[in-house]
Parts: sequence; structure tokens; C-alpha cells
Amino acid sequence: MNKNKLFSSRDRPVPPLRRDIQLIPLQNNGNNLLFFHDLLGYAPGNFALDATAEPVLSLINGKYSIRQISHILKGKIGPSELLDFVQLLDQNCLLESDFYKKTANETEIAFEANPVRPAALAGDSYPADPSELEEYTGKILSAKIGTKPGRNLKALYAPHIDPNVGAKVYGSAFTWLAGLKPKRVVILATAHYTGYYPSLYQDKPFIGSVKTFELPGTNFDTDTPYLQALESTGKEMGFTLQDRAHRIEHSIELHLLFLSGIWKHEFRIVPILVNNFEDLLYMDEGDLGQKVDRFSEKLQELDNEETFYLVSGDLSHVGKKFGDREAATAMKSGVLEFDKQFMKLASANQNRELLLHMQSQYDRYRICGFPPLYTFLNAFPGLDGEEIDYFWWDEKERESAVSFGAIGYRTPE
Repeated sequence: MNKNKLFSSRDRPVPPLRRDIQLIPLQNNGNNLLFFHDLLGYAPGNFALDATAEPVLSLINGKYSIRQISHILKGKIGPSELLDFVQLLDQNCLLESDFYKKTANETEIAFEANPVRPAALAGDSYPADPSELEEYTGKILSAKIGTKPGRNLKALYAPHIDPNVGAKVYGSAFTWLAGLKPKRVVILATAHYTGYYPSLYQDKPFIGSVKTFELPGTNFDTDTPYLQALESTGKEMGFTLQDRAHRIEHSIELHLLFLSGIWKHEFRIVPILVNNFEDLLYMDEGDLGQKVDRFSEKLQELDNEETFYLVSGDLSHVGKKFGDREAATAMKSGVLEFDKQFMKLASANQNRELLLHMQSQYDRYRICGFPPLYTFLNAFPGLDGEEIDYFWWDEKERESAVSFGAIGYRTPE
């Protein structure tokens, strides 16, 4: 680490803490700590400070210099010590500094140049050891194996919630796929992080990747000709292969996790993230609506009997964690009723009615699975759907909840 690249002035305002960093209080061996969680993964995953640092952190807001902060603290911490502390934060990419911006840009460029998309959640949401992972997914899937036949199955809508929370629904959903052997799997999945790259993904609702997707002990190769066929008319559909939104995204990775447990045959994947559809809730015949229709037509054109579809999405996200004033328990009856109607319309493949249902509340309950599911149903209106499972996860300690479910889609007999 070259300290000359870090913030070093005692007289210029110290760059503020990054607004997208979450400070999470926790205890470790009786010590009160502040854990720094960086959703974008630029900072180390294990960085924490003693909670007594909070008063100093509150003054690192872009307004005060090192000398001013020392003065405000009445000299309890001298300028030299404060500068060391600020540089510790800076070198760990926790400040809105020039060093952070350079490191972030280098990280994204390196990812885009890498032919492999490394697993982002291994060792966190699921085991990083291949043998432990096989046992982990096997346990979830074996609990439900054989519950439903896969006859005529063309698609599966399933969650991307943390597997430790959603094990029951993952098991119910992915065991439907036992016995199927498609050669191509198109994955339409929620894009959670495109908002961090506004200029890159403006007017681009569909984001593909030609990378090999890596899991512990398993690699998934992409169907490059298929993705190139999408890119050939990408502008009119809002499709791009500039794939940095895939770097930390979990919505595809968690589906691959269970595919690796249920299928052992060779197949290629088409990983596509679907961006926010907020504009569709206000004007369904505008630019976004036209791009969705064109993209849907392209999916139809490229479809064949050897292609299967995974749609990755959860349902409602409610409560104080997500910005609601009320606790999730107070909202539960209304959310359950909305979810019930959402699942009913989606299972019946009533795409227009599903959009009207979402427009009626302007996505009040933050159903992240709507964009990829709407896209799929818009492309394949003739399929028969059947609800597989539903679950409400009440995160009581944070007064919040997430709901999720699964639907199987079959070709008519």
C-alpha cells in the first residue's frame, strides 16, 4: 500500500464516509463493535472498529479537516493520530476519496475483463468447500425429492432469498426439475444493484453476461451464440453485455447453486438480469414497455424444445428495514392478500392482469420478482402455471419481512 495515494491533508476537509456503507452494531467477546458492511464489495468483508470510535466517525462528514476535528474533540485525539485513523479508513475503501474511486474503478474494469464470474456468496450464504456444498444442497433437495413430476415443465419461478431462510421453498421448487435434461437454461433474474451504475444502465432493462459462472467445484458455461443473437438487436430491446451488475448479484448464483445439486448432465446457461420496471407501473406503453415487448419476441424466436427457463425473484419486502414506518407484523394481512392475488394471476399466466395488479399499488410492497416474471410471461403466454409453495419470513428483530414463493410452468398437453 502506497500511503502517498491516500488522503493526507490536515487542512482540507476529510472525505465523508461512503453513504452506501452500512454500520452494523455487534458484540464480540463482550466488546461492542461497529461492523462496516460494503454491499459493493470494495472494502474488506471483516472490517470492524470499537464502538467508541463512533463520535469521531460522526465528524468525518466532508465538512471538517483533521485539525478542525481535533479541535472539536478538544485535543483528546491529536492531528497525527487522527490522520492515521483517516488513512486506515481510506485504505479500506470506506471514504468517498480519490483512492476509493480509483480502487472501485479498477475493481470493475478487472471484473469486466475476467472471463470468469467468481462466486460471490461462497463461504457466506453457503459452504465454500465443494464436498460440504454438495451435502448442503443435497439435504435441502432430498427433503422434497419426488414430490412432483417434471412432465412438460418449461419454466420455474423460484426465490433467491438466502438459502438458510428459504430452504423449504428451494427444496419444493427445484425438485420439480428432477429428470429434466435441457441443453440450454435461460435465467431471467432480478437486478438489485444497477442503481449503483446509473449512467451505465439507463434505458437498458436487460443485462447479459458471457462469463463462465463459477461455484465451488462447478463451472457453468454460457451459451455465447444465444447471447450474441440477443446483442445483435440489443439496442432496440435495451439489452447489453456490459456486465458489471453481475459482479455481486446473488439472484442468478443461488439458482445455479440448486441446479448443481439437481442436475448432473451438461448444459449451458444464458444469464440475464432484468432491471427495475418502475416506469411500466406508470406508463406501460412507453419506451420500456416497447423494449420489453421486443425482448419477449426475441425470446420466442430463439426458443426450442431443448431450452428451459428459470425466473429468479422474491415477493414482498416490507417493514422498517425497507423504509416503511410500520412494522411488518402490522402490514402482514394486507401483504398476504396482495401476494395471494399476485401468485394467483402469475400462476394463471394472466400477464396483463398481473401488471394491473402491480399498478394498483405502484409496487408498494417492493415485489422484486415482478420484472423478470413479467418479462417471461409476456414472452410465453400459452403456458399453464401451478403454484408450488409460498412462505412469509418474519425478521422480527428488525420489524421487517420478506415473502417468496414458487410457480412451475408447463406446456399444454
